[in-house]
Amino acid sequence: MTAPAVRLTGITKGFLGVPVLRGVDLELRAGEVHALMGENGAGKSTLLKVLAGVHRPDSGRIEVGGQVRSFSAPHEAQAAGIAIIHQEFTLLEHRTVAENVYLGREPVRRGQVDRRRMVADTRDLLEWLGEDGIDPTTLVTRLSVAQRQVVEIVKALSTDATVLAMDEPTAALADHEVELLYDLIARLRERGIAILYVSHRMREVFDLSQRITVLKDGAFVHCAPTAELTSDQLVRHMVGRALDGLYPARADRDALGDVRLALRGAGNERVRDVTLDVRAGEIVGIAGLQGSGRSAIARAIWGVEPFTTGVVELDGVPQRIRGPRSAVRKGIAFVTEDRKSEGLALRQSVRDNALLVRRAALRGARARKHTDLTDLLKSVTVVARGEHQEVRYLSGGNQQKVVLAKWLAVAPKVLIVDEPTRGVDVGAKQTVHKLLRDLADSGVAILMISSELPELIGMSDRILVMHEGAIAGELPAGASEEAVMGLATGHEVFA
Repeated sequence: MTAPAVRLTGITKGFLGVPVLRGVDLELRAGEVHALMGENGAGKSTLLKVLAGVHRPDSGRIEVGGQVRSFSAPHEAQAAGIAIIHQEFTLLEHRTVAENVYLGREPVRRGQVDRRRMVADTRDLLEWLGEDGIDPTTLVTRLSVAQRQVVEIVKALSTDATVLAMDEPTAALADHEVELLYDLIARLRERGIAILYVSHRMREVFDLSQRITVLKDGAFVHCAPTAELTSDQLVRHMVGRALDGLYPARADRDALGDVRLALRGAGNERVRDVTLDVRAGEIVGIAGLQGSGRSAIARAIWGVEPFTTGVVELDGVPQRIRGPRSAVRKGIAFVTEDRKSEGLALRQSVRDNALLVRRAALRGARARKHTDLTDLLKSVTVVARGEHQEVRYLSGGNQQKVVLAKWLAVAPKVLIVDEPTRGVDVGAKQTVHKLLRDLADSGVAILMISSELPELIGMSDRILVMHEGAIAGELPAGASEEAVMGLATGHEVFA
């Protein structure tokens, strides 16, 4: 029987006396996508770094192709055929594709960099991967996000990698680009590459993987063929509770308040004739494919790209929202889809981030209003060393909780959330979902945008579906994914 591409046995690792990995076993086979699942803090990143030679394990054994190996640096793991595709790309934007692929390993001929060979070899790799539409002489800055990911993979393959570890590979991709990644992974499997796939997205894991390994608190919990697991079983292994508890109970329609946010025939360059209501205590979901205008509605309401036609009403009163500061002062909050670049000041403390909006946008008594920050952070269950810890050192789930705390500090009437649980593990997702429902129950009107249909369906009291810049239709709570996608693609489906 052929030896596994990689076998990790009894891997342990600790930092400053604190154990992070506790006897982890993992086996990767050639031509297999093996998903690695677990909440943030489960040890996934540390295990990847052990595999990549960034950390040496305190104990345990690493075998590559049946041979015992010991890595003291990343280049040693790379020489053994192991490559990591990081969530955040490591490419130099103002160098060409070929220059990035061979960065630091440029072929030399007669004492000079052999650029002709570098370009030719990169082109051969792109063709081998079925991606001959990318020109090796193109600057990376001109490539799409999906194309940059292809370059990262080609860069790994140029080192003769037989094992690829992919860390949240779809985090930065648009919906249509995710399908391209699916095709790319299928081609890698056909060529015998072993893929370790780390993702929080259930659908991707079940679509792509053949086996799943679950870690919890640094320890191995379970490994099984994907076909033998359900999403409920997987969540139970990860967090110790069933999927049934992931979404809180929906609002009682009879208990909803008056219309808090209303759009009447609103439009701009990106959307047209948008009419909708969100009542106090209600969560209204917005679905649609990438580019359908769902995020454009949120940005327009908040005054980033204002509506040029139609009317925006708050509590029945027409409003002129000139920009984000104006929106905040009128009681509108906006959790953007990109928390790192738009939602947080990563090098500032938890405290400063939580008070950021109140300090910047409010005036007078509202700005001076006392908020018990400790209680506020406890209410959103932020886990940090303290209020003065820099936000960049928190997990994705805790960063998102700080973003929510920032808006709770100004007591909004309307909350718009765009991809509220992107890059957040299953346990933290449940916390975010409960926070949103608790806010709605307190009278806040919530407009929620999400690419994850189970989340949108599980959380929404009603769903509005966007298609080509307009609302294609409305669906009730609990509508099927087929019904949502039917409207989103312009083909109504009754299901």
